[in-house]
Amino acid sequence: MTTKTKSTRAVTLSTKTPVSQDNLTTPKKTVAKKSPRATNTIQTLPANPFCFEILTLANNQRTNAKKVEILKKYEHPSIKSVLIWNFDDSVVSALPYGDVPYGGLDKHSNQTGTLSGQIQDKVAKMEEISSGSLGVASETLQDRTSLRREYKKLYNFVKGGNDALPSTRKEMMFIQLLEGLHPLEAEILILTKDKKLQTKYKLTQEIVSQAYPDIQWGNRS
Repeated sequence: MTTKTKSTRAVTLSTKTPVSQDNLTTPKKTVAKKSPRATNTIQTLPANPFCFEILTLANNQRTNAKKVEILKKYEHPSIKSVLIWNFDDSVVSALPYGDVPYGGLDKHSNQTGTLSGQIQDKVAKMEEISSGSLGVASETLQDRTSLRREYKKLYNFVKGGNDALPSTRKEMMFIQLLEGLHPLEAEILILTKDKKLQTKYKLTQEIVSQAYPDIQWGNRS
C-alpha cells in the first residue's frame, strides 16, 4: 500500500522537476522566481503630469530605449522646450549664470540669500518626507503652478526671445516664475538655465533626439 503526499510547495512555470521515486518520498524545496516582467513595469503617471515627474520616470529606466519610450509617451511642448533649452548649444540664456539671487519680493519677507539655495532646501525636505514622489504633491504645494502651464514664458529668458525687455526685468520675471512653481519644477528651470539638467537626470541629447525626431537642433539664436 502506498501513501500519497500532498505538496504545498511553490512550483515555477519556467522549470519542472522530473518525477522520480526520490521526489515522491522526499520532495525538494523549490523557490518561486520573480517574473522578469515585474522589474520592467513602467509606472503610469497621472493626467497632465509635472515635468519633474516625466523626467524622474525617464531617469529611473535602466535602458535608453525605455527612457525614449517614456519621453514619447508623455510628449508635451513644455518638456520639449526645457530639453531644447538645455541641450541645444545655439540656445543661449539671457540670464546670469549660477545661483539666482533673492532679496525677498514680498515687502513683508525677511528672507535673503539665493532663491536657488531656498529651492534646494525645499527639495531636500520633500525628499526626506517622500512628498516629492511621483504623482504625490504636498498639500502645502497644491497652489503651485507647473512648467506645463508656464512654458510659453520661457522665450523671455533666452537670447533672441524677447530682447525688448531689459536684463533686470528678465531676472525679476524669472524669480517670480520660480517662486510660483512647484519646487521640483523650479529646480528644473535653474538647472536648464545653466544647461545642467543632465547632472540630475540621466538624459542625453541623443536620447531626446530619438524621442522627438521633429526637433531641429541649432540656428536658434
